[in-house]
Amino acid sequence: MKEIDKDFYLVEEIASKLRISKMTVYRYIEAGKLKANKLGKEFRISTEDFADFLEKTKV
Repeated sequence: MKEIDKDFYLVEEIASKLRISKMTVYRYIEAGKLKANKLGKEFRISTEDFADFLEKTKV
């Protein structure tokens, strides 16, 4: 079986990578700072949108 490239992250994965709470990630999404797609009750963040978010938050 072929390994499928991961195109999306879950909120939990983003929170873990950034070492912040899931609530903070939800706040970023609600404020429009982090783009996300909602599937049912869960959000998915594309790898491109996550990279854009990281680039915008650089100091």
